[in-house]
Amino acid sequence: MCTGRHATRHLCDRVRMARPDLNLLITLDVLLEEGSVTRAGERLALSPSAMSRQLARLRRATGDPLLVRAGRGLAPTPRAVELRDRVRDLVRDAEDVLRPVGELDLAGLDRTFTVRSTDGFVERFGPDLVAEAGRAAPGVRLRFVQKAKRDHGALRDGGVDLEIGVIDRALPPDIANTALFTDRFVGVVRSAHPLHTGAVTTARYASARHVHVARRGLDEGLVDEAMRPTGYRRDIVTVVDGFGAALALARTSDLVATVPERHTEILRRGMRSFALPFRAPEVTVSLLWHVRLQADPAHRWLRGRVLDVCRTPKTE
Repeated sequence: MCTGRHATRHLCDRVRMARPDLNLLITLDVLLEEGSVTRAGERLALSPSAMSRQLARLRRATGDPLLVRAGRGLAPTPRAVELRDRVRDLVRDAEDVLRPVGELDLAGLDRTFTVRSTDGFVERFGPDLVAEAGRAAPGVRLRFVQKAKRDHGALRDGGVDLEIGVIDRALPPDIANTALFTDRFVGVVRSAHPLHTGAVTTARYASARHVHVARRGLDEGLVDEAMRPTGYRRDIVTVVDGFGAALALARTSDLVATVPERHTEILRRGMRSFALPFRAPEVTVSLLWHVRLQADPAHRWLRGRVLDVCRTPKTE
């Protein structure tokens, strides 16, 4: 980058002077194809004098006459013949680079996408997502990974293409997101649990033994905050780092697991779920990705499939 110092500015000016004008490639391509300054000028909407000036610039840049008088017309020099195909390919490649992306060829798409999510998402939405993606793009592979830590480094460096989770803090400007669905918490017990029979009151719920899900080592969470106005507190006897682990413990013991309803629909099968006897907390599950992939056609297509799957009610 140029600074205000005279020596640096002089060096930058020399660099700019030495940099070729790539627009001349288009002019050269047309000139070599037409073999006529007049016809080339007509195609480029340039006057004969302007076109002659462009040819003069090309001659200086290449150090070759390129086109020379031959009778009543112009003939290419050996250098011009040598350059003709190379210049044509360069111009076509440049046009392809600058052309808007065309329609995505799903049938020919060969790509692996990595999706990071919490436990429960793959069990609930994974089968439908894999099936829907496979129908349209059989060459697409989905790789599901668990969240090891709460940061966006993997989205930034390309290790993860999409992330599913709850946004509980302001996102950095380079992370895009859209809401997938809102989930509410429910209580879950095994079929022979004492709470399986009778009305579940706040007092009965609070006095039961609970397994608490905390990924950041917190003793209390959203459920405890929602419960606080009732004057009761849960009897938390064990803490785990995932909903799947909480439900696994509740399935084989008298522990109560309190988990998001829709997110854990598959994991809760065979157990008894009940509405909380107080205002149940809700969370919004969102889809996150890095902004560098915002316009990528294949990535945009996959985001659409995740939205479709998550917003479509489950049918048995």
